[in-house]
Amino acid sequence: MPLVTVNPSGKSVSVAEGATILEAILAAGEKSLGKCDGKGQCGGCHVFIHDGRKSLSRIQREENERLDSIVGVGSKSRLACQAKLGAENATVELLGFSSGI
Repeated sequence: MPLVTVNPSGKSVSVAEGATILEAILAAGEKSLGKCDGKGQCGGCHVFIHDGRKSLSRIQREENERLDSIVGVGSKSRLACQAKLGAENATVELLGFSSGI
């Protein structure tokens, strides 16, 4: 089970492989992100993945299109509701400027 660390709080939680980053964030006790109930439509769960990116699920077309419409996107950007964890530990940064919040 990968360990996910959520920054800036530094909270860590172990979650099952295949869980989404959003599920891990909520399991760590952070507030819900976004307004689309995890459908990848609002972009409010835009996060940076600092460690463990290579182990995450591949970005699908819908997620890529949504990321293209968000200000502040970089190479570490993912939508937490769409990115599924692999076997590696991950470090996630919650962003204060995410759209949709």
